[in-house]
Amino acid sequence: MSVASVISVLDDDPYVRAALHNLLESRGYIVHTFASADEFLRSTVSSDTSCVIADVQMPLVTGIDLLTQMRAQGSATPFIFITAFPDESVRVRALKAGAICFLGKPFAASDLMPCLERALAASNETSE
Repeated sequence: MSVASVISVLDDDPYVRAALHNLLESRGYIVHTFASADEFLRSTVSSDTSCVIADVQMPLVTGIDLLTQMRAQGSATPFIFITAFPDESVRVRALKAGAICFLGKPFAASDLMPCLERALAASNETSE
């Protein structure tokens, strides 16, 4: 039996966190939600996360800043970015920083799930 992947959802909007938590948990994932990058980094699950789904625009530390910081610390955890402001220059910056996907809100589960599958496949390749 395989162990369920741990997904960390970071968004300052509690409704987005709840919706993603419910969606991902219904698909069999272990889901942890955080209101900020700082809250995530202080948690005990940050090192055990299989994938981070993060809002680009968060107070204090943006999603892209978090990705950059984690890469500088040697983490290869895959990132999926979500945003209410899908600006092309931000999308390019996110993908150059190493994001697997960049989705504009609102998005459908059918858009997110293939991104998550790619992220988890990438995560499995780096952990083997």
